[in-house]
Amino acid sequence: MVTHLQIFIHSLFQPNKLAAYRLLTIGKVIQYVFILIAIVTIFSFIQFLTGVSKTTIQFEGLQQYVSDIQWLLYPFALLLLLLTSTVLLFVRITIYAAIGTLLLKIFNRRGEYRHMWRTTALAITWSTLLSILFSFINISSWFGTVVNAIITIILLTIASLKYPKIEKKKF
Repeated sequence: MVTHLQIFIHSLFQPNKLAAYRLLTIGKVIQYVFILIAIVTIFSFIQFLTGVSKTTIQFEGLQQYVSDIQWLLYPFALLLLLLTSTVLLFVRITIYAAIGTLLLKIFNRRGEYRHMWRTTALAITWSTLLSILFSFINISSWFGTVVNAIITIILLTIASLKYPKIEKKKF
């Protein structure tokens, strides 16, 4: 049985294996996606915590207010970050899976949307990690989005070429 660590390593360094993982159970793929969501949420929460401390230093009244309600502010911020990260990652996977399905048709490969969704859930690992890195080094969001889209589509193209070909009908 394949572990999440093996899936993570293969999604980063062996894009040829992504097509083989289309046969994984949906439960295993969803677990992997939620691990990515947890990573994004943790880094976003750390960024939120450091951002609040920098902001509160500048405004004395805000510093007192945040210290009074921090027991309420931090859990709700964490919950909101978790929800937005979940929605955004699932939407990205869904959009890229639709693009991947088009790639399958272009390359005359056999596969369904559900297979491409699973492949995309793994192919999005690089762009997810890069988006975390870009947020820490203050890269503009449009540049980061374009780079992440290019990387994900390249990985999907490589994976699509590993799907089985559609056999021509013989008469």
